[in-house]
Amino acid sequence: MKKFFLSLLLVGSFSCQSKAQPQKELKTYMVEKTDAEWQEQLSDLSYYVLRQAGTERPFSNPYNKNYKSGSYVCQGCGATLYESDHKFDSGTGWPSFDRGNDSNIEYDVDYKLGYARTELKCNKCGGHLGHLFNDGPQNTTGIRHCINSAALQFIPTNEKN
Repeated sequence: MKKFFLSLLLVGSFSCQSKAQPQKELKTYMVEKTDAEWQEQLSDLSYYVLRQAGTERPFSNPYNKNYKSGSYVCQGCGATLYESDHKFDSGTGWPSFDRGNDSNIEYDVDYKLGYARTELKCNKCGGHLGHLFNDGPQNTTGIRHCINSAALQFIPTNEKN
């Protein structure tokens, strides 16, 4: 009887090591800070959005209706993410772009609402930016990068280095 339970325990321990759902590897980013350093650097809202994958309220942000010429950079690390030439008014209440600087944007999968969505992150610091949707302007890319203003800093064209 002891051999039976020992065999059962042995088989059970191996069956729990399935590779059917591999664990996601932790990515390292060029800019890494402690949680305390992020909290000190960022406003409460920017910290909530960038570091906790939060979402700001629609129509309550400074860049939704910004039509000036320039670049949008990551509030966390300064990586250039979007150009004003690719910004459009989606009517959603968040800044929307039909494309971004792919070398600085990471495309991830988010299941927080119970289904898969494409999450957009800064590829330099891992900050949450927003989500990608397939309802953008059909005359350009057909996609919409829906981005939180709190994740961005706007640099007008005349202030670029």
